[in-house]
Amino acid sequence: MTTVGLLYPGACAEDDFPRIEITLDSDIRLPLFRTGTGEDVRHPEALRELGAPARLEAGVEELRLAGAEALVWACTGGSFVYGWDGAHRQIAGLARAAGLPASSTSFAFVHAVQELGVRRVAVAATYPEGVAGLFADFLGAASVEVVATRGSGIITAAEVAGWDLPMIRELAVAGDHPDAEALLLPDTALHTAAHLTELEGLLGKPVLTANQVTVWEGLRLAERRIRAPELGALFATREPLPGAVEPHGIEVRE
Repeated sequence: MTTVGLLYPGACAEDDFPRIEITLDSDIRLPLFRTGTGEDVRHPEALRELGAPARLEAGVEELRLAGAEALVWACTGGSFVYGWDGAHRQIAGLARAAGLPASSTSFAFVHAVQELGVRRVAVAATYPEGVAGLFADFLGAASVEVVATRGSGIITAAEVAGWDLPMIRELAVAGDHPDAEALLLPDTALHTAAHLTELEGLLGKPVLTANQVTVWEGLRLAERRIRAPELGALFATREPLPGAVEPHGIEVRE
């Protein structure tokens, strides 16, 4: 059995994770541990508070008792808003507290883009434009070329959690760009687990969504590769070549 512990803010789209667990149809477990959210506002100051060390580390002990082999801070805005270096410090703190390999959804997007071998992406975000721009800057720091960035101006995660498939389709189409080799939807409050193959069929290219890449990243940290095309191109990639070196995230064991 492989167990990936997820630290998740609130309860907006948490049901995506059991859906993914069922879709994987394996001995993979994805226990989820909620962190406090404070004020549900997509402003940089509130997002930094969302990812504050004390708020995150409060859920670490419960996660360790669940037998997790790796942990992922299942939040995009609460990590990239710290910038590239600050997001690394955030995850290093979690890794030290848990004694486990750790990562976040923001880094998961970077590693997933690398896994797919694409260089140019478009970002279709539910966030306000300024916050969407911070995510594009984060990707740029990892040498990912962002050819288009679209923000939707949604202030609260609770509103995003209520979006249905037609609204998600509209966001994807509006945020795509002909030069992009993949489309990124960076919001763990958005329900996307049931729609990945449809979105990819609609756009004719890989679509990376926050909850999808979060699970993939946790499995990568746990050194567990699994093929599940129902979860999109990311889960349908080939096995790594023998001897290939993959980025491994942050690991601190004490």
